[in-house]
Amino acid sequence: MTDADTSLLSAELRTRYVQEGWVPLGRDGDAVVIGASRDLGRAARSEISAAIGAPLVVRPLDQRAIVDQVVQHFRDDFADQAANGLYHADPGLSARRVLSRAQQVGLAIFLVVLVASLILWTLPTVVIGIAVASIVFLSSTLFKFSVALHGSRYDLVQHVDADAIAALRDEDLPIYTVLVPVFREARIVGRLVENLGRLDYPAHKLEVIILVEEEDDETRDAIAVSSPPENFIVVTVPKGAPQTKPRACNVGLEVARGEFLVIYDAEDAPEPDQLKKTIVAFSHADASTVVMQASLNYFNARENVLTRMFALEYSYWFDYMLAGLDVRDLPIPLGGTSNHFRTAALRELGGWDPYNVTEDADLGIRASALGYRVGVVDSTTMEEATSRMGIFIGQRSRWIKGYMQTALVHARRPGRLVGQIGLRRFFSFALLIAGTPLTFLGVIPFTALLVASFAIPWLDVSEAFPPLVLWLCLLNFLIGNGLMVYLNMMGPYKRGAFWLVGWALLNPVYWLLHSAASYKALWQLITKPHYWQKTEHGMSTFELHGADVDASVPAADPVEVADRQ
Repeated sequence: MTDADTSLLSAELRTRYVQEGWVPLGRDGDAVVIGASRDLGRAARSEISAAIGAPLVVRPLDQRAIVDQVVQHFRDDFADQAANGLYHADPGLSARRVLSRAQQVGLAIFLVVLVASLILWTLPTVVIGIAVASIVFLSSTLFKFSVALHGSRYDLVQHVDADAIAALRDEDLPIYTVLVPVFREARIVGRLVENLGRLDYPAHKLEVIILVEEEDDETRDAIAVSSPPENFIVVTVPKGAPQTKPRACNVGLEVARGEFLVIYDAEDAPEPDQLKKTIVAFSHADASTVVMQASLNYFNARENVLTRMFALEYSYWFDYMLAGLDVRDLPIPLGGTSNHFRTAALRELGGWDPYNVTEDADLGIRASALGYRVGVVDSTTMEEATSRMGIFIGQRSRWIKGYMQTALVHARRPGRLVGQIGLRRFFSFALLIAGTPLTFLGVIPFTALLVASFAIPWLDVSEAFPPLVLWLCLLNFLIGNGLMVYLNMMGPYKRGAFWLVGWALLNPVYWLLHSAASYKALWQLITKPHYWQKTEHGMSTFELHGADVDASVPAADPVEVADRQ
């Protein structure tokens, strides 16, 4: 008897079945036979008996069988909760609606006024528009520079020494869940199983859940061929809309048994001791720290110019920007991978918004609104940087569209958000989350105006635009680009990748690519807001092993060390 008795299954208990590792198999007289994936103590048996209203007969059953049968039987319930759980709990926090009614009315009024102004006062309207865009561009750039420069003075990483890890006893470690959402990743699942198989954590306390979309038989078959260990559980995500990574992760969150939970992408290769380091880091942090972010680096950083720019960008973000946001107690948009959560807090937050295509940034803002904080642990996950232009534009357009969605969602009730996080943190949110896509949207027009003023001899822009606006545009070009080049040059220092420094001079060109992606993002926000532009992995000619990129993130020589306790 290994199949669940569907007549005994209760929808109210569906998450308890998988999270506690048991399921009713049938009756034996007055008793109910249950299959359990773990030893049940007296207290657990008593609680289960009370839940099903009958005495128990316990038999061993594999956790994979329990999860598969429960998810399939309650597939509609899991699908609805994964897609609409956050929306049902608080519609205002979900990106299911692109614009609220008030935002629709406000946008309509703005467009009418703008069109009328362009018709009646064409040149003054254009001048004012350029001036406002310039101020937004410069303000956002100066904010990022200020935060990153401030962060360069601090070492906020939770450093964990080898002795603390060695002191951990397997029997004292909590259950840890690893979620890996995959879609059409058949070419790299063998590498995935190999990479996660290196994690230094007791197998009976490590639960690796690979989330595969229902129609993705190719990936499911490839996983089976790779012969994953017994603690790897393949969960078929019930078909539904929107078909996004956060929706799949919400299914994983419902079935997760771990006290702690981490997200990895299909191509990720975390350092083997990352989970143990995170356990130690959480033990040193207070209860308000509910997420530990590991650093990201690229094993193919030397592959081409694009991957070098990726590596520069991530170095600056993880080693300086995150530190600056944290030390100033500002909202932190989470990264999409290698986020280690306290599972209970993640469920309290409502999981991920499946309608937001940059669900990590949104979750960081929601966490901040509840007074939660993000820590950084000194461990690195190696990833594959996008090495092809078309894939890069698609990936960045999704990221930028998600920032647009997040800005619109949290701008619906600005008074409430200010009340939750304060005015200073609200302006930080506005400059970082809303300011980033607005900045990228301005890059191409500003560059075109600059090039036209020099390349077209008969075009005298000084006659059309007031000197103050022209000076503001020049400041944007010189100071804005100069500051971002400087920040990207700073990025490699903590990682010792000095060979990357000179490539930071190409940052203005890199921003032009972001600007192109931002216009694609804006178009998709209008036409298909919840469309998930998938990033193709396994395209690199580089291999993880033998890559000459230093995976470590050594501590800087900080002027000050921030005490987060």
